Amino acid sequence: NGKEAPFSKFLGTRHAKMNNGTDHPLIGFGTYKIGFVPASSNTANQPGHSPDQDPAEIIKEAIEVGYRYIDCAQFYGNEKMVGTAIKASGVPRKDLFIASKVWGDKIYEGEDAVRQQFERTVSDLGCEYLDLYLVHWPVPGKHVACYKVLEQLLQEGRVRAIGVSNYTIEDYQELQKEMKVKPVVNQIEINPFLYRKKTIDFFQKEGVLLQSYRALRQGKGLDDPRIRSVAEKHGKTAAQVLGRWCVQKGIVVVAKTVKRERMLENLGVFDFTLDESDVSTLDGMTTPDTIEEYRALYFKCIVRDTPLEKAPPEHHTVTLD
Repeated sequence: NGKEAPFSKFLGTRHAKMNNGTDHPLIGFGTYKIGFVPASSNTANQPGHSPDQDPAEIIKEAIEVGYRYIDCAQFYGNEKMVGTAIKASGVPRKDLFIASKVWGDKIYEGEDAVRQQFERTVSDLGCEYLDLYLVHWPVPGKHVACYKVLEQLLQEGRVRAIGVSNYTIEDYQELQKEMKVKPVVNQIEINPFLYRKKTIDFFQKEGVLLQSYRALRQGKGLDDPRIRSVAEKHGKTAAQVLGRWCVQKGIVVVAKTVKRERMLENLGVFDFTLDESDVSTLDGMTTPDTIEEYRALYFKCIVRDTPLEKAPPEHHTVTLD
């Protein structure tokens, strides 16, 4: 109906509905940089945790405190370790929502490479199936063919749902011409510093659930006075305000931390509501600089770890906001 969802809609609800009729937990645990930092990451030599922490323990602890959606990826290079943690947690597979993504190198190489990578992912994670499998970046000229492999895996019952990540409106429209199954999600960066309203509205209208990575802006925005003042008003932390802002818009949050107290803190977004003035403050924080940073990152990542890096295709027009 184009109207804002009523503010109470997601209060107390811990799931969102996907367009295939199944539930998706509204808060997930991100595994990027836990135990392994990819070579082509911006912080290749900085693990996301202290040397004395056992990375598998961190993930097991996240499951223990209540996370059920575990967000994984080929690129993160740690799926075997995540599999160890899942097994050690003792939580039955049917109670978990396990997602992974196929990376640009395999997307570029084509169908066989994508299938082999999928087999490796499920083997490393110790799962017979995935709840969700995504195309990590829309590699130019290659991502549609990759998505078709995901459609086959869905048909074969190897995955319960399929989707995309980092897709712009234009990438989705390119896929739309050939897809048989609509993606259930698009995982993109969403936070008040990068609030691309036109893009978010487009996907929500399409019935594609949005997952937000960097929902907490990697901790960088937690000292912003505007966020702090909203947090103080509600007796909450800055991280909880950022998480609540997403959840209240019906956007799934992928939260990443290695500390138990933060894991619990990030789950604490279901017992308060941001009012209209809070929302309008947070909605107004995106600047041309952050949009430009996003544009540069997008064009870098769609070719990353592929031969296209050396001879990138001409930049196509994409909706940035």
